[in-house]
Amino acid sequence: MTDLTTIVEHMEIIGADGVHVGTVDRVEGDRIKMVKADSGSHSDHHHFISTGLVAAVEDGKVRLSASGDSAILLEEEQNGGAIMDDDA
Repeated sequence: MTDLTTIVEHMEIIGADGVHVGTVDRVEGDRIKMVKADSGSHSDHHHFISTGLVAAVEDGKVRLSASGDSAILLEEEQNGGAIMDDDA
């Protein structure tokens, strides 16, 4: 199990394939709150990712167990719901 207390502000979050997923704002409970700039077209608010996806914290980065593309699909809104596409 990864020690989540080692996750700190401004760490890069990468997928298992090394692809950039986001940047840590802070850990809130069992989720990582990402900076607003990593929320794409939703840049007016934060997105979250489950700490259950964290495979390791190494070299100043949070590495996820899912690939970058998959991890982005697993991001959540503040309320825990799925990210809704603005074009849907």
